[in-house]
Amino acid sequence: MASERAAQIAGHLNYPKGMLAGQVAIITGSGQGIGAEAARLFANEGARVVVSDIDATKSKGVAESINNSGGKAIAVPGDMLDAEYLKVLVKKAAEFGNGKIHIIVNNAGFTFDGVIHKMTDKQWDIMLALHNTAPFKLVREAAPYFRVTDGEPRSIINISSTSGVHGNAGQANYGVAKSGINGLTKVIAKEWGPKFGVRANSIAFGHILTRLTAAKEEGAFVTTPTGEKIALGIPKGQGSQSKDANLDIPLRRAGTATEAASSILALASPLCSYITGQVIMVTGGRNM
Repeated sequence: MASERAAQIAGHLNYPKGMLAGQVAIITGSGQGIGAEAARLFANEGARVVVSDIDATKSKGVAESINNSGGKAIAVPGDMLDAEYLKVLVKKAAEFGNGKIHIIVNNAGFTFDGVIHKMTDKQWDIMLALHNTAPFKLVREAAPYFRVTDGEPRSIINISSTSGVHGNAGQANYGVAKSGINGLTKVIAKEWGPKFGVRANSIAFGHILTRLTAAKEEGAFVTTPTGEKIALGIPKGQGSQSKDANLDIPLRRAGTATEAASSILALASPLCSYITGQVIMVTGGRNM
């Protein structure tokens, strides 16, 4: 068994058509930012990418750009908090993959900050629903495509945050949720690794340049399924917007969305075939 697996890995490492050639990947929250970059990188490495995002226009735009560049992608937009949508997402991904799904990247999410004594139940509940319950339901729905013994690689990558490892003032809800996804990751690795060879890992991002860390004054927002607009970003002069924000990062800068997406690609690839159950810190060295 071990020798067969080693031969399989060696075969993948030749990747004449890409490191993910022949694999089908669902990437949630891939209409923009890190998710969109990951979708493009995965497609460049031969994966068939399922672009999932609540914004139909953006998700279709990412899929079209991939197809126009010679890759293969479909857009399946929808709300991650809708259990029926998750069923549709898995069904269409399996059809796109001729009955197979190999990779899930649970990336969809946003922040809804507030200090503990002022945080509302709504702020708390939506963060846990989006960052914990939705990934769990998606993985559960996709279980028949991962609990298989066809010898092909399977990988689940859950996007976490340093807020879930070290905590962050003003993010009790987000910190708890991102800590929780790390726990789910380890359970998946322990349950589905021994018999099915499924790898599961989390990536805890630090300061990455996205709309979540941009200046709040830029006006980025996310619209919830109920139509509520939630402002994103950090006020100028505070947190990652302060002039000294990068002084505790050894590389002295924030990471880019492409760098963040590259770490997702690396973890999904055969280059990391013996890594599972880990929380990989992608922080530029912060909190080491």
